Amino acid sequence: MIPHDTIRRAEESCNGNAFHYAVFGLLFESNLSLPGLMRAPSSESPARSPDVKIHLGSLPESDSSSRENRLRYVSSYLDQTGEPSLCIWEIDGGSFLRICYTDGTEFWVNRGFSNLWGNWSDKSSLANTLSYLVGPVLGLLLRLRGTICLHASAVAFDDKGIVFVGPAGAGKSTTAAAFARKGFAVLSDDIVALVDRGNIFHVLPAYPRVSLWPDSVRLLYGSPEALPPIMPNWGKLCLTLGQDGAPPFEGRILPIGAIYFFGDPAVEAESCFEGISRKQALLTLVANAYAAKFLDATQRAEEFAVLGQLVSVVPVRKINPRWHVVDLNALCEAVCRDFDAIDSSDH
Repeated sequence: MIPHDTIRRAEESCNGNAFHYAVFGLLFESNLSLPGLMRAPSSESPARSPDVKIHLGSLPESDSSSRENRLRYVSSYLDQTGEPSLCIWEIDGGSFLRICYTDGTEFWVNRGFSNLWGNWSDKSSLANTLSYLVGPVLGLLLRLRGTICLHASAVAFDDKGIVFVGPAGAGKSTTAAAFARKGFAVLSDDIVALVDRGNIFHVLPAYPRVSLWPDSVRLLYGSPEALPPIMPNWGKLCLTLGQDGAPPFEGRILPIGAIYFFGDPAVEAESCFEGISRKQALLTLVANAYAAKFLDATQRAEEFAVLGQLVSVVPVRKINPRWHVVDLNALCEAVCRDFDAIDSSDH
């Protein structure tokens, strides 16, 4: 664990200089370095004001026990002691959101979603805190700021983004990593943030890594030890992107060329791909929207409307499961051929 006096020394060593990062189209300013994120171009920082300021090793100067707390969300996942792995509280009628993990790590977000604090207990560490931050916490923050997000991964095909959607374990990250090994640049993994630019939907670039389970690493590289863990004692491994010798990362905001989702493994199918109706496509995307269980009725209605517009302008295709569990190279080649056919028909 990294003690708080180490954090203070790290802050002092910066001589007051903050770290700036470009993630999901936003400019983040942090008091500590955030490994794994793309540093913002010097033309953006410090000339541009940050969209979000991150304060690690501290919480808002207040005693939460003396405030009005309302439980907004309880995770259905339990830790080894039977406690919910995550709880989210609304503080003082929405002045703050308090995001609490079972290991004592917690984050606070202000009402305007422009400041994010993170702290941890003796049971956790700075490394754990960063793993929560660069993932579910940023995903939730992005969604609260009004950006619709999908549980998905995205890969760049020239000047268009191809999105792979599906529930946990469907193969999103594995497919993105397979494309990365073939030289395609990855836009985002696990969280795909969408933006509508004049009825043309785009994917916002995330951070240069793909998180993979050991079985996927074995499938891709022949050994589960071929990649390092994201952090000690965590199950997932890290495929770093954009560095010398590593697969490429796509930092541009790209229009979406097509969306592919992984079908039910229990259903037999004759062909690799299948076109679906707009209604089925909409229901699929709604079911795979990010942070959906935390949203209120108004936010869900807005999300439904945006996704309805998305499926009306972007092709949505189903990848039938018996094809995507056998040969990743064959799947990548089949997706390329299928997308080429879609792209050609649009011209």
